[in-house]
Amino acid sequence: MTEQTRLPDSRPAPPAAGPPAGRLFYLDNLRILLTVLVVLHHVAVTYGNIPAWYYMEPAQDASGGLLDVLVVFNQAFFMGFFFLISGYFVPGACDRRGGRAFLRARLVRLGIPLLLFLLLLRPLVTAFIYREHASDVPYWLFYIVSWDPGPLWFVETLLVFCLGYVLIRRLRRPRASIPAPGAGAPDPALATRPLPGVPAVIGCTVALALITYLWRILVPIGSYWPIIGLPTPNFLPQYVALFALGAVAYRRRWLERIPTWAGWAGLATAVVAALAYVPGPISGLGDATMLPGTWQSLAVAAWETTFAVGVVFALLVLFRSRVNHQGRVARFLSANAYAVYFLHPVVLVGLGVAFRGWEAIALAKFTVVALVALPVCWGAAHLLRRLPGATRVF
Repeated sequence: MTEQTRLPDSRPAPPAAGPPAGRLFYLDNLRILLTVLVVLHHVAVTYGNIPAWYYMEPAQDASGGLLDVLVVFNQAFFMGFFFLISGYFVPGACDRRGGRAFLRARLVRLGIPLLLFLLLLRPLVTAFIYREHASDVPYWLFYIVSWDPGPLWFVETLLVFCLGYVLIRRLRRPRASIPAPGAGAPDPALATRPLPGVPAVIGCTVALALITYLWRILVPIGSYWPIIGLPTPNFLPQYVALFALGAVAYRRRWLERIPTWAGWAGLATAVVAALAYVPGPISGLGDATMLPGTWQSLAVAAWETTFAVGVVFALLVLFRSRVNHQGRVARFLSANAYAVYFLHPVVLVGLGVAFRGWEAIALAKFTVVALVALPVCWGAAHLLRRLPGATRVF
């Protein structure tokens, strides 16, 4: 999400010379879709029954359950998908800039929005909470006690992942074998090696599900890491795995070479997994899914991982084959997507307060607020990027 989806140069390259030249519009368009899902996710949390947002109106009717299902389905894959796409562009960016310059650029592109959110936007999005629930203490104390980076946990975590990539790169390779800044992919032969087969994909899916299950014995569902502000640390194995997969896929051109049938298989897998949830055996496991070490927890980890893998395969192939182009509107949406991610908490809290007096079912409020929020978010993002120097960050 935070690296421009452009490969090392615009000249045509032979199949074995690393990732194809030019802009990968389908990945830009996937970033648009995922950014829309982030906004919808937080609108759904606002009017559903999952307490995880700055402003909430817990549902008083059954339609809130539909919003909870949307949140569960989104959470299973969308942030992991962001890490996959972000990881895909890390090796090339590191090759072009060199490790130190790459990290300096990441500090600008990731660190400045994180700092701006903490200092400028967070007071705005927490103002309602402070007024309604904590106005008897000084704001400075409330600010410190309730410290967290909000949705910017993603850029915070991505910054750590990028640092980890550079360190591993230095440890794994002799200094002389690390490409000089401006160099391309060092091993073009990787791009012609056979793709991992079906057994490898199934094996990795099973392994990730088991690792997630074991991790949740230490970090159960519903855990929250204060100070760091990671709202879903129980998904950390997925985030790490998909970021690493993206980095590995870059030199091997895996995303460009996924066969069409794998996309259809992914779609079928995602549909079957969805049917197992709504309504199905997974949604009927009850509160035991929250308990570490239970078979229900294992079933949920397996469901989430299977659904995520299916959706990722399906969307990659669909967008690569059908949406690998951009017109004027798509270019506008893509250029402003990162700024939307940065600004959307302020927009959603403001709209939530503005619609507070409207009595309606949860699904109706979700629909109206979402339809208003999306154009407002992109309009605000466009205005932000018109500020001097803003495009260097956003």
